[in-house]
Amino acid sequence: MGATDFDAIVLGAGGAGLMCAALAGQRGRRVLLVDHSAEPGRKILISGGGRCNFTNFGAGPNNYLSANPHFATSALTRYRPEDFIALVDSYGIAWHEKTLGQLFCDGSARQILDMLLDECAKGRVETTFGSPVGAVDHADGRFTVTLGSRTVSARALVIATGGPSIPKLGATGFAYDLARRFGLKVVEPRPALVPLTLSADEALFGSLSGVSADVVASAGKASFREAALFTHRGLSGPAILQISSYWRHGEAIAVDFLPGRERGWIREAKRAQPRATLRSLLARVLPDRLAEALAERLALAGELANLPDRALEEAERSLAAWSFKPSGTEGFAKAEVTVGGISTDGLSSRTMEARRTPGLYAIGEAVDVTGWLGGYNFQWAWSSAWAAAQAV
Repeated sequence: MGATDFDAIVLGAGGAGLMCAALAGQRGRRVLLVDHSAEPGRKILISGGGRCNFTNFGAGPNNYLSANPHFATSALTRYRPEDFIALVDSYGIAWHEKTLGQLFCDGSARQILDMLLDECAKGRVETTFGSPVGAVDHADGRFTVTLGSRTVSARALVIATGGPSIPKLGATGFAYDLARRFGLKVVEPRPALVPLTLSADEALFGSLSGVSADVVASAGKASFREAALFTHRGLSGPAILQISSYWRHGEAIAVDFLPGRERGWIREAKRAQPRATLRSLLARVLPDRLAEALAERLALAGELANLPDRALEEAERSLAAWSFKPSGTEGFAKAEVTVGGISTDGLSSRTMEARRTPGLYAIGEAVDVTGWLGGYNFQWAWSSAWAAAQAV
């Protein structure tokens, strides 16, 4: 059965939980790592198309959403991307940089999981996988956790069970329920880094399933220039996934289909190529099916020479800020992460400890800190885990 008394119990064997348990164990703490799944690190294994986008060279506080945008600064500046890269390098794991500073394993995401499990072994971390958590109590400075027929206790309890995104991997809202029990508030969770759906009014674009283009997608003050992908249900691709974290139901998003174009470029094309049509002009810089759909929506048929400048200027404005009003998202089932979570108001930004319940910590996706697409959420997992591990 093993010991029943520990210095720290870490609930959740995802990236944050594994990292925290390993580091705390290596500091001489007696640590128990618990997960209701029989297999640890399931999100790690599917991330980055199976190659794990484990961090981003540019990860910093400005790449995260939170009700308190300054909360993540302490952890992110004390455990940085180069610190995790050094750990990866120490295991001889080959990696490469993709677009926008994203780092991936050359081989498999399994290498990152195996590395973290090896780090746990170095810290003599005891693990209990496939054990649903029952009662969790707190008295006399110790937390007591029921795991099936076994009861364990520790002076520190770390909530690292993530959010409800990708429930097929076992994700639940357990972290929020537990946090509320101990008086912590929860910022309303919603799907993030998720495809957006379009209504029947946008049926024209539904015919473009599989077509992608480099765009700038915007919602409010946020904007991202990356690829957008039309799907049979709506919009996806990196630019859309990024903006989905900022989008609120009922709002519109704007898409610039021709980013970087000088103002008046269509009028200039009219002067240079008067016999061209708007559709043929767009088809030179956009996928043919998309060019056709946009030209059809703009309803400017015939040669450019026969179209008034004012109409071309209006078309240019539409192409630079095409408004879509999504009907919703594809939900937590397709969301890579969760926006919202355990409110940072009740946590120390330096240690991730609950202010009103000494010994209780929350890290990773369970907390109201959500990164951009591209390795930022893993970096938050490593950084927040490091911060907690120094304190438990």
